[in-house]
Amino acid sequence: MLGLVACTTDTPEAELRQRFDDMQAAVEEGRVGDFMDGVSRDFSGDGGMDHAALHNLLKMHTLANARIGATTGPLDVRVDGESASVAFQVLLTGGNGRFLPEQAGAYEVTTAWHREDGDWRVYHAQWEDAR
Repeated sequence: MLGLVACTTDTPEAELRQRFDDMQAAVEEGRVGDFMDGVSRDFSGDGGMDHAALHNLLKMHTLANARIGATTGPLDVRVDGESASVAFQVLLTGGNGRFLPEQAGAYEVTTAWHREDGDWRVYHAQWEDAR
């Protein structure tokens, strides 16, 4: 009986939350490529941002800041089959690695996800200043 319990797969929501956590850690650790693994090639975002623009934005911030922080509030995850949405607040910080960050911004973010090749990937995001 224990073997059957150990072999059960995670729920789609749990898999999505894990993907989100992995992407958040990748941003904070400066692993842009690992973050982008969770982004669909068909990505679109505010202001006409596409996959390449998102990659370049993250790369620029990674190079400009010795340290990046991404602190999220509770995730509002809604899964509907092979599609999902995740809404959250995030505080982004950056700086040279000293005790206090030199820059910070708070945002309300809504993301849309779908499965690609069995993995969750974000394909749309919109955000607005939370101040």
